[in-house]
Amino acid sequence: MTASKEELVKRAESQMKSSLGDNTWTDPQKLALTCRILFEGGHDSGLAGQITSRGEQSGTYYTQRLGLGFDEISAGNLLLVDEDLNVLEGTGMPNPANRFHSWVYRTREDVNCIIHTHPPHIAALSMLEIPLEVSHMDMCPLFEDCAFLKEWPGVPVGNEEGEIISGALGDKKAILLSHHGQLIAGASIEEACVLAMLIERAAKLQLLAMSAGEIKPIPEKLGREAHDWISTPKRHGAAFNYYTRRTLARHHDCLS
Repeated sequence: MTASKEELVKRAESQMKSSLGDNTWTDPQKLALTCRILFEGGHDSGLAGQITSRGEQSGTYYTQRLGLGFDEISAGNLLLVDEDLNVLEGTGMPNPANRFHSWVYRTREDVNCIIHTHPPHIAALSMLEIPLEVSHMDMCPLFEDCAFLKEWPGVPVGNEEGEIISGALGDKKAILLSHHGQLIAGASIEEACVLAMLIERAAKLQLLAMSAGEIKPIPEKLGREAHDWISTPKRHGAAFNYYTRRTLARHHDCLS
């Protein structure tokens, strides 16, 4: 009971590394699980939105087949495409809007999974043309890590939109796109999935808070501290595993 906060943080981080287990899913299975998790999390918007992860070969990535909803995606019906959206494995065509994913992957070697969706609270906030405000402890993985694109460049099927969106994202993990939706750029599928769930909740909380009064900012130093405390591979992995257990009860077919 006499240890400093710094000592306790280091102790907890060490314990998490040894006690929180990793999963054994393949990347296509994790991508399919992510589609189902986000479907259950309210990210479904018909055929809108794309979820991708890098393939083994440079310049390739997995994505869903156009015409299938998030709740229909399985490890077996994913496509492997190159950055010009030519299908290398699988049957069908990718969403043409995947082109701006290629631009993000080109400019960000640290990114291994991209999630772009139009969930209702994010979409509603995007209509107001105001950035995401992170003013709650649980939302701090996005603290100073969510960019904002105020000007809508139109449907993202051209290279111009890819350049604009990847440029606006910069080195951040997330971006709110006005009149559009959100994009998460994760180092892993687990991280991207967890942050996608988080950004929609953050938008919901922001809209609720705005309806009641003025949102008060949190101290920058504490926001950064919370960002770093929560944003670790072990924490993201544990959260992803929880979402997976919850989702597999209703979507056990997605792994085939």
